[in-house]
Amino acid sequence: MTVQPIRLFGDPVLRTPADEVVDFDRELRNLVRDLWDTMRDEGGAGLAAPQLGVGLRVFTYACDGEEGHLVNPVWTSLDEETQEGPEGCLSIPGFSWDCRRHRNVVARGFNEHGEPIEIQGSDLLARCIQHETDHLDGVLFLDRLDDDTRKQAMKEIRQATWFDGAVPTLKQSPHPLFGAR
Repeated sequence: MTVQPIRLFGDPVLRTPADEVVDFDRELRNLVRDLWDTMRDEGGAGLAAPQLGVGLRVFTYACDGEEGHLVNPVWTSLDEETQEGPEGCLSIPGFSWDCRRHRNVVARGFNEHGEPIEIQGSDLLARCIQHETDHLDGVLFLDRLDDDTRKQAMKEIRQATWFDGAVPTLKQSPHPLFGAR
Protein backbone atom coordinates (compact mmCIF):
# COMPACT_ATOMS: atom_id res chain seq x y z
CA MET A 1 0.00 0.00 0.00
CA THR A 2 1.23 3.52 -0.78
CA VAL A 3 -0.75 5.66 1.63
CA GLN A 4 0.49 9.24 1.62
CA PRO A 5 -0.08 12.08 4.10
CA ILE A 6 -2.98 14.36 3.17
CA ARG A 7 -2.31 18.09 3.02
CA LEU A 8 -4.54 20.04 5.39
CA PHE A 9 -6.38 23.34 5.03
CA GLY A 10 -3.85 26.16 5.16
CA ASP A 11 -1.29 24.37 2.97
CA PRO A 12 -0.66 26.61 -0.08
CA VAL A 13 -0.72 23.65 -2.48
CA LEU A 14 -4.48 23.41 -1.89
CA ARG A 15 -4.90 26.97 -3.24
CA THR A 16 -2.66 26.54 -6.29
CA PRO A 17 -4.24 25.54 -9.61
CA ALA A 18 -2.85 22.19 -10.78
CA ASP A 19 -1.07 21.71 -14.09
CA GLU A 20 -2.43 19.66 -16.98
CA VAL A 21 -0.97 16.18 -17.23
CA VAL A 22 1.12 15.85 -20.38
CA ASP A 23 2.99 12.60 -19.68
CA PHE A 24 0.90 9.47 -19.29
CA ASP A 25 3.75 7.45 -17.86
CA ARG A 26 4.70 5.22 -14.93
CA GLU A 27 4.94 8.24 -12.63
CA LEU A 28 1.30 9.11 -13.37
CA ARG A 29 0.21 5.50 -12.76
CA ASN A 30 2.08 5.57 -9.43
CA LEU A 31 0.28 8.80 -8.51
CA VAL A 32 -3.11 7.25 -9.33
CA ARG A 33 -2.20 4.24 -7.16
CA ASP A 34 -1.16 6.54 -4.29
CA LEU A 35 -4.42 8.47 -4.62
CA TRP A 36 -6.43 5.22 -4.53
CA ASP A 37 -4.59 3.76 -1.57
CA THR A 38 -4.78 6.99 0.43
CA MET A 39 -8.45 7.62 -0.41
CA ARG A 40 -9.41 4.10 0.64
CA ASP A 41 -7.31 4.25 3.80
CA GLU A 42 -8.99 7.53 4.81
CA GLY A 43 -12.48 6.38 3.82
CA GLY A 44 -13.00 9.23 1.36
CA ALA A 45 -15.34 9.48 -1.62
CA GLY A 46 -12.67 11.24 -3.67
CA LEU A 47 -9.12 12.54 -3.52
CA ALA A 48 -7.30 15.01 -5.75
CA ALA A 49 -3.55 15.07 -6.43
CA PRO A 50 -3.02 18.49 -4.76
CA GLN A 51 -4.24 16.92 -1.51
CA LEU A 52 -1.10 14.77 -1.67
CA GLY A 53 1.02 17.80 -2.54
CA VAL A 54 1.15 17.02 -6.27
CA GLY A 55 0.16 19.86 -8.60
CA LEU A 56 -1.33 17.75 -11.38
CA ARG A 57 -4.93 17.55 -12.64
CA VAL A 58 -5.80 14.04 -11.42
CA PHE A 59 -8.37 12.70 -8.98
CA THR A 60 -9.84 9.39 -7.87
CA TYR A 61 -13.42 8.72 -6.78
CA ALA A 62 -15.46 5.91 -5.23
CA CYS A 63 -19.10 6.72 -4.52
CA ASP A 64 -22.62 5.75 -5.54
CA GLY A 65 -21.30 2.36 -6.69
CA GLU A 66 -18.96 4.01 -9.19
CA GLU A 67 -15.21 4.20 -8.90
CA GLY A 68 -12.38 5.37 -11.07
CA HIS A 69 -10.03 8.21 -11.75
CA LEU A 70 -9.93 11.17 -14.10
CA VAL A 71 -6.92 12.91 -15.58
CA ASN A 72 -7.36 16.47 -16.90
CA PRO A 73 -11.10 16.44 -16.12
CA VAL A 74 -13.62 18.93 -17.44
CA TRP A 75 -17.22 18.78 -16.25
CA THR A 76 -20.47 20.39 -17.33
CA SER A 77 -23.89 20.38 -15.74
CA LEU A 78 -26.59 18.45 -17.56
CA ASP A 79 -29.41 20.72 -16.39
CA GLU A 80 -30.14 23.52 -13.94
CA GLU A 81 -31.18 21.23 -11.08
CA THR A 82 -29.20 21.74 -7.88
CA GLN A 83 -28.72 19.92 -4.62
CA GLU A 84 -27.85 21.22 -1.20
CA GLY A 85 -26.39 18.84 1.30
CA PRO A 86 -23.55 17.99 3.63
CA GLU A 87 -20.07 18.09 2.17
CA GLY A 88 -16.76 17.35 3.81
CA CYS A 89 -13.14 17.13 2.74
CA LEU A 90 -10.20 14.97 3.74
CA SER A 91 -8.12 18.17 3.86
CA ILE A 92 -10.55 19.63 6.43
CA PRO A 93 -10.93 16.53 8.63
CA GLY A 94 -13.82 16.08 11.00
CA PHE A 95 -16.12 18.70 9.53
CA SER A 96 -18.95 18.99 7.02
CA TRP A 97 -21.31 21.78 6.09
CA ASP A 98 -24.20 22.10 3.67
CA CYS A 99 -23.00 23.14 0.22
CA ARG A 100 -24.92 23.74 -3.01
CA ARG A 101 -23.83 21.86 -6.13
CA HIS A 102 -25.30 20.86 -9.47
CA ARG A 103 -27.27 17.63 -9.17
CA ASN A 104 -26.38 16.14 -12.58
CA VAL A 105 -23.03 16.47 -14.33
CA VAL A 106 -20.93 14.82 -16.99
CA ALA A 107 -17.14 14.79 -16.79
CA ARG A 108 -14.70 14.07 -19.57
CA GLY A 109 -11.02 13.40 -19.24
CA PHE A 110 -8.53 10.59 -19.62
CA ASN A 111 -7.47 7.50 -17.76
CA GLU A 112 -3.90 6.92 -16.60
CA HIS A 113 -2.99 5.56 -20.04
CA GLY A 114 -4.24 8.64 -21.93
CA GLU A 115 -7.43 7.01 -23.21
CA PRO A 116 -10.50 9.28 -23.24
CA ILE A 117 -13.21 8.53 -20.68
CA GLU A 118 -16.53 10.06 -19.70
CA ILE A 119 -18.55 9.66 -16.53
CA GLN A 120 -22.03 10.90 -15.82
CA GLY A 121 -23.08 11.38 -12.23
CA SER A 122 -25.97 12.51 -10.11
CA ASP A 123 -26.28 13.33 -6.43
CA LEU A 124 -23.18 12.14 -4.51
CA LEU A 125 -21.13 11.29 -7.61
CA ALA A 126 -21.95 14.68 -9.15
CA ARG A 127 -20.97 16.37 -5.88
CA CYS A 128 -17.71 14.42 -5.81
CA ILE A 129 -16.79 15.31 -9.41
CA GLN A 130 -17.39 18.99 -8.73
CA HIS A 131 -15.57 18.92 -5.37
CA GLU A 132 -12.48 17.16 -6.73
CA THR A 133 -12.32 19.33 -9.85
CA ASP A 134 -12.48 22.38 -7.59
CA HIS A 135 -9.38 21.04 -5.80
CA LEU A 136 -7.59 20.96 -9.15
CA ASP A 137 -8.46 24.64 -9.60
CA GLY A 138 -7.22 25.62 -6.13
CA VAL A 139 -10.77 26.00 -4.82
CA LEU A 140 -12.08 24.49 -1.58
CA PHE A 141 -15.71 23.78 -0.85
CA LEU A 142 -15.52 26.41 1.91
CA ASP A 143 -15.42 28.98 -0.90
CA ARG A 144 -18.88 27.82 -1.99
CA LEU A 145 -20.59 28.18 1.39
CA ASP A 146 -22.96 31.06 2.05
CA ASP A 147 -21.46 33.89 4.12
CA ASP A 148 -22.94 32.87 7.48
CA THR A 149 -22.06 29.19 7.09
CA ARG A 150 -18.52 30.03 5.95
CA LYS A 151 -18.04 32.31 8.95
CA GLN A 152 -19.17 29.55 11.31
CA ALA A 153 -17.02 26.99 9.47
CA MET A 154 -13.91 29.14 9.85
CA LYS A 155 -14.61 29.59 13.55
CA GLU A 156 -14.86 25.82 13.98
CA ILE A 157 -11.75 25.15 11.87
CA ARG A 158 -9.67 27.63 13.88
CA GLN A 159 -10.50 25.58 17.00
CA ALA A 160 -9.48 22.26 15.41
CA THR A 161 -6.41 20.61 16.92
CA TRP A 162 -4.93 20.08 13.45
CA PHE A 163 -5.29 23.73 12.32
CA ASP A 164 -1.95 25.58 12.20
CA GLY A 165 -3.33 29.12 12.24
CA ALA A 166 -2.81 29.87 8.55
CA VAL A 167 -4.72 32.85 7.25
CA PRO A 168 -7.61 31.53 5.15
CA THR A 169 -8.14 32.76 1.63
CA LEU A 170 -11.20 32.60 -0.58
CA LYS A 171 -10.96 31.91 -4.29
CA GLN A 172 -13.22 32.34 -7.28
CA SER A 173 -13.94 29.05 -9.01
CA PRO A 174 -13.83 29.05 -12.80
CA HIS A 175 -16.92 26.82 -12.69
CA PRO A 176 -20.13 28.81 -12.40
CA LEU A 177 -22.22 27.80 -9.44
CA PHE A 178 -24.30 29.35 -6.76
CA GLY A 179 -22.41 30.54 -3.74
CA ALA A 180 -19.07 30.70 -5.53
CA ARG A 181 -16.97 33.67 -4.55
